[in-house]
Amino acid sequence: MSWPAAARRGPFRAGAFRSSLHEPRTAVVLGRWLGAALLTCFLTGLVSHVLQQPPHGLAHLLPTRPVDGYRVTQGLHVASGIAAIPLAGAKLWTVYPRLFEWPPVRGVLHALERLGIAVLVAATLLELFTGLLNTLQWYPWPFPFRQTHFWLGWLATGGLLVHVAVKAPVIGEHWRRARAVVPGRRAFLVAVGTAVGAVTVTTAGQSVPWLRPLDLLAPRRPGAGLRGLPVNRTAAQAGTVTVPADWRLQVDGPRPLRLTLADLRQLPQHEAVLPIACVEGWSVSARWHGVRVADLLALTGAPPGSAIRVSSLEADGPYRVMEMPAQYADDPLTLLALGVDGEVLSADHGFPARIIAPDRPGVLQTKWVARIEVL
Repeated sequence: MSWPAAARRGPFRAGAFRSSLHEPRTAVVLGRWLGAALLTCFLTGLVSHVLQQPPHGLAHLLPTRPVDGYRVTQGLHVASGIAAIPLAGAKLWTVYPRLFEWPPVRGVLHALERLGIAVLVAATLLELFTGLLNTLQWYPWPFPFRQTHFWLGWLATGGLLVHVAVKAPVIGEHWRRARAVVPGRRAFLVAVGTAVGAVTVTTAGQSVPWLRPLDLLAPRRPGAGLRGLPVNRTAAQAGTVTVPADWRLQVDGPRPLRLTLADLRQLPQHEAVLPIACVEGWSVSARWHGVRVADLLALTGAPPGSAIRVSSLEADGPYRVMEMPAQYADDPLTLLALGVDGEVLSADHGFPARIIAPDRPGVLQTKWVARIEVL
């Protein structure tokens, strides 16, 4: 394809970009950091997706230990996603003059390569943008967040792997050391690394206890809120501020039960120190007390190894009904909690009863429980 020389105007003209940092070695170093952050974010995101929506036939394989496994993986997911934001900005600044290379298209393969880069950049930026707003629980778009975020993750990761394969010769050439000294490169990389470290340590405290004194920019501060437990969905939002005076827990099994709150308090009580770990990245541990779910199921005559379905008093909501695989229902740490840290549950924390189980996302720790069904 022949392009007239007169078309080289503005950013297309020779010498339009003067910084010496628009060069391969800087791009490769930043690409390594960004690639590590994005792959970490993707893999930990898959863990979250599988725990919330297990693939058919695999629910029985989900682990209940370590008890704070989801706390770690989801905290790492959000931390690596936030760290990727300044890295993506620096990487794009380093390579954006390539958008204006001459000629703009050198053939079919070159056009396909540029199209692939466009898809990679668009998917990555949208993934990071929607993920960041999710930590704030702000959804100013018409599409469902979780499903969109999941498929954008696959699209961005696939685009990244294809891009690495296409650019492998350039990456290999500049991977180990710089071929020439470029003024300002070291200072630029140090500045980017400092920015990444700053946003990480000032936000990761919402899931890393020893970083909480530095938790300045995170949307949630564990320790704030009633009894030191933040609340995502309040009783007012769920319509459960007032519990019916005739509330009974319905337990459906071979021998169905209807239990009052007084009945539940007469059953053997147990304690478990477990975290509430939410998809937004925050987590906090508490001491819960109540009745073991396995004991309730045994009272109905349900055999060990029974999965259950738990329904909430709330009228609607995407997690009003939750299914729990058998290994969680059988676990001695899984409670129908009646209180936390020695106090009766508040309305916002799920009064009169809620589920608390090891290694489960917070959205599956159902509050305001009304019914438990043996499946």
